[in-house]
Amino acid sequence: MDGRLDPFKRIVGLARPELLPLAGATLALLGTAGLTLTYPQLVRLIVDGVGQGGGVNAVDQYAFQLLILFAVTSVLTAIRMYLFTIAGERIVTRLRQRLYASLIHQEIAFFDERRTGEMTNRLSADTTVVQNTATVNVSMFLRYTITTFGAIIILAWTSWRLTIVMLILVPIAVIGALFYGRRVRRLSRQVQDALATATEIADETLSGIRTVRAFSRETQETERYQDQISVSFELARKRARIDAIFGAIAAFAGYGAISGVLWYGGHLLVENALTMGELTSFLLYTFTVAFSIAALGRVWQDFMRAIGASERVFELLERSPRMTSGETVLPRLVGQVTLDDVDFSYPSRNDVQVLTGVSLTLKAGECVALVGPSGGGKSTIASLVSRFYDPDSGEVRVDGHSLPTLDANWYRSQIGVVAQDPILFATSIAENIRYGRPDATMDEVMDAARAANATEFVDGLPEGVMTHIGERGIRLSGGQRQRIAIARALLEDAPVLILDEATSALDAESEYLVQDALKKLMSGRTTLVIAHRLSTVKSADRILVINGGKVAQSGSHAQLMERHGLYAQLVERQLAH
Repeated sequence: MDGRLDPFKRIVGLARPELLPLAGATLALLGTAGLTLTYPQLVRLIVDGVGQGGGVNAVDQYAFQLLILFAVTSVLTAIRMYLFTIAGERIVTRLRQRLYASLIHQEIAFFDERRTGEMTNRLSADTTVVQNTATVNVSMFLRYTITTFGAIIILAWTSWRLTIVMLILVPIAVIGALFYGRRVRRLSRQVQDALATATEIADETLSGIRTVRAFSRETQETERYQDQISVSFELARKRARIDAIFGAIAAFAGYGAISGVLWYGGHLLVENALTMGELTSFLLYTFTVAFSIAALGRVWQDFMRAIGASERVFELLERSPRMTSGETVLPRLVGQVTLDDVDFSYPSRNDVQVLTGVSLTLKAGECVALVGPSGGGKSTIASLVSRFYDPDSGEVRVDGHSLPTLDANWYRSQIGVVAQDPILFATSIAENIRYGRPDATMDEVMDAARAANATEFVDGLPEGVMTHIGERGIRLSGGQRQRIAIARALLEDAPVLILDEATSALDAESEYLVQDALKKLMSGRTTLVIAHRLSTVKSADRILVINGGKVAQSGSHAQLMERHGLYAQLVERQLAH
């Protein structure tokens, strides 16, 4: 039982930082509940006053008091709604911030196993479901619980026999709620999972719209999205059917109670055991109890839905990254990188061995190029050097220190990366260049842009370096994006540099400009170059041929050409094209 209540406790726990506004809202709620329990008594006085020949003045007096009571109730209701809603907005804001922070600090392997669409759905749709439950539904639960028990106590004081008649049908609603809760919680989780999958498809196709358009797959992708949305609809329809059945049971219990009170109350009225005013107030209290029980049923529905949706949110929120950071920060990174007998397979496909017994050393200031057939493990070595992953066995060291012992954020700040398809953000060129050093001045940004040969096109843009470049830098050409990435790495001024196919997708003119910028960037830095093009690797101090997850050859361009091995074959094939 405790395990089942745990998600509920966690949802309610989200409200703790909002105790002050929630306390004010709760006081307003108690006032509203109390006044709601008062007005049937005023109605009783009015009815009995008329029935017993009371004067018009008495009726006017009670009616005016009733109007004042309703006015005060309305003000308290507005205060309650405002405070609970504001508290709810703060809670969901905090929840999204915490969830995003938890997601962004997870290890890279975590993202290999999940789609972006799933995580954005958790951030948006799932947290919204939790929002109302943590505040508004808690307030409704308190309000209707107080109203229900308060009305029952007054009813029992008025006529215990009528109260028993009214309460006969209540257990039916309670049993229905318990059965409903188990079913709807499971269905709600399934609905949210189906929506997350649909969001994944939408995110994937919209971000890759050029590929979709190039292959004329719009109709097929639309059908794929519609199929998944249909799955979520079918699940939602099942949930709606259960909602309807539960609503019917709750309504029957409420209306049945009213019918019982009218029947038995009529008998008591005939026997003069009850006055008309008392029966009227009793009916009003019965309506109150019936309405409150029905409302509690709706609150219970929302709780079960929220618990189903929140389970995924809390799983992600409470997940600890599998890779931990060390605490060591070196006074200065010299830049000697060593892989010692490293075995590695990706966590998302650990049945495939990518690297086997790899040992290599990059001396400080040395430029080492990795070449070899695709899938051989070149980019994997770069990922291990960046500590995106830890090896299954063996060790990766920098300046003699094992990477897990170093502060991860500090260590990665010591590495500059220029990839084949660099990720740029939908902001200005200046902010993209400044990404690795947010405190850099505009003069430093411009110096980096000049050194990367980026001013050649930046100066021609309407807003210069303040020009916004669109999602993933889509408004720039491939060569322009590469030069912005090089400028970013230059400004970061990291002692270790990784170039992962940095020129493979460029035309001759763009390659010349990028190669010139790369020479400036590589000067004095330990550089790991992953490339296929001869022009990129032939000037490296040392070339390592990676094949089948192992170091197959090592040497300079001239030495490897003399050996007529795999490297020579790769060069010959490239020259033949």
